[in-house]
Amino acid sequence: MRPIRLPEPPSGLSGLPEIFEGGLYGVIKRAVVIGNGFAGSENQSIGLVRALGLSGRKSFYRVCRPRGGFNEWLHWLPVSMHRKLDHVVRRIRRNRVLPLPLGNNGLSDILEADAKQIANMARETFDKDGPLLVVASGRDTISVASSIKRLAPDNVFVVQIQHPRSDLNRFDLVVTPRHDYYPLTPHAQEQIPWFLRRWITPREPPGKNVVLTVGALHQADSAALRSAASAWHDELAPLPKPLLVVNVGGPSSNCQYGVDLAKQLASILQDVLWSCGSVRISFSRRTPEKVSKILVREFSTNSKVYIWDGKGTNPHMGHLAWADAFVITADSVSMLSEACSTGKPVYVIGAGHCTWKFADFQKSLQERGVVRPFTSKVDISSSWSYPPLNDTAEAANRVNMALAERGWNIRT
Repeated sequence: MRPIRLPEPPSGLSGLPEIFEGGLYGVIKRAVVIGNGFAGSENQSIGLVRALGLSGRKSFYRVCRPRGGFNEWLHWLPVSMHRKLDHVVRRIRRNRVLPLPLGNNGLSDILEADAKQIANMARETFDKDGPLLVVASGRDTISVASSIKRLAPDNVFVVQIQHPRSDLNRFDLVVTPRHDYYPLTPHAQEQIPWFLRRWITPREPPGKNVVLTVGALHQADSAALRSAASAWHDELAPLPKPLLVVNVGGPSSNCQYGVDLAKQLASILQDVLWSCGSVRISFSRRTPEKVSKILVREFSTNSKVYIWDGKGTNPHMGHLAWADAFVITADSVSMLSEACSTGKPVYVIGAGHCTWKFADFQKSLQERGVVRPFTSKVDISSSWSYPPLNDTAEAANRVNMALAERGWNIRT
């Protein structure tokens, strides 16, 4: 008896039956995002899911750490150990009738990430709904994401964003910026004492399952910017041009600054104000009050300058859409990555304060020509351009390629 052969699907056509799209069980129609409570990390996962066309079919889970009081000093601990220690301390405090630490305990209306529960769901729904895409970002999500992969290896495809430091084969794909591999460079090795080198990660070059980006992934794609341009049209379109947007972040361990940088920024802004039609300044949640106060005091009465007070709808996406140029403090990889994806002039202040891999990130941006230093000689009315960063779309393409190697694909 001759075997029955299915007809070959026409090439280049979409909307084919699933039997031609990687088999009955090879089509990914849903995603799980695992967050850690930090916007910078969670936006990367959501941005990748969005670029893959699954933003309307995602479930959101979060790894919850105890919050408030002494817990703010314990973020260096693994999540499981942190929870146990918090539980012990709370029991001691209750027995001694001491007040509990104030603040959010980390619980919210978002589902808490449970590796066993998510893995069971992936296995039990596989026949009906196909494979599950899992996207996680940040140190606290590593153990959950890797456990899901271990518990349901045939039913999930796990993407870990940001370098997990060790055992990268626990994930199907790792998406991480190039500067995470800075410790392997000769310049970095010279900075590390020989007796510490074995403890500094990563310790080996990226493998086949590693996708290297320039900066951070994000949600500011062309569709999102078009939507933001429409939403903010009435407020931002009438402003005198060129519109300069100034985004101020906050100091970090590898990019430390204070009032010195705020005073420098204020001074340079005064020098270049003549070349601006209008200026809008925004602070992040990490901006120290002593930094924001200097800029508010300097420009609050200037008719050209608007300072967002943190109330109402965040204008960030509107700023990305309508700005003619940006000034961004060097500490924020996320804000720089978003601005550098627009192709508009981006000026950086404070790069000299960055050390270690963050200095390497600043160097890579300058070598690519996507940023320039913010100095008193800058003319905001003089525009320049560059090939925009496209990390999120490129990472999504690599996910699709890796899925295809496994015989799976995403239905959008």
